[in-house]
Amino acid sequence: MRIIVAITGASGSIYAYSMIRTLHQLGAETFVISTASGEKVMQYECGVTLQELEPYANVLDNGNLFASVASGSFKTDGMVILPCSMNTLGAIANGLGDTLLSRAASVTLKERRRLVIVPRETPLHIIHLENMLKLARAGADIMPASPGFYHHPTEIWELVNFMNARVLDALGVEHQLIKRWGER
Repeated sequence: MRIIVAITGASGSIYAYSMIRTLHQLGAETFVISTASGEKVMQYECGVTLQELEPYANVLDNGNLFASVASGSFKTDGMVILPCSMNTLGAIANGLGDTLLSRAASVTLKERRRLVIVPRETPLHIIHLENMLKLARAGADIMPASPGFYHHPTEIWELVNFMNARVLDALGVEHQLIKRWGER
């Protein structure tokens, strides 16, 4: 299984950090792309650098448009952008492919592979909503970072795992991150 994880400058990089480690534990071949702001936010919020992710994933340079994930002939099982800033969401929705992250997202859509976008922004204005609608119509799954509470979380990791479980479900990746509704 090959999954691309993209990180942008929106708050919530704990989701990406946890996802990358979870995919590693599940045996996935994981490719990480981060914007410059995404790297800074991850270091600020989690105390983690991109170099520290290298044992868990192939960390790619966002400026390298010759990386494998920039081509549709390189098969992947999907891509998740978490957290996704409105800047990145807008770029993808409007067909920009000037960075590896936006190019990989475009390739994922054109090849009809799963693209999961986890926006972490509030409130939303009409342009944000229209860009999300464009991407949903193009085949992306829009999954705002809105964890549930019916599992009675007591720690932040339970909220992170809840959201990441929903993302893994959307990507078709089997996992045991959470107990499902009706399970004890």
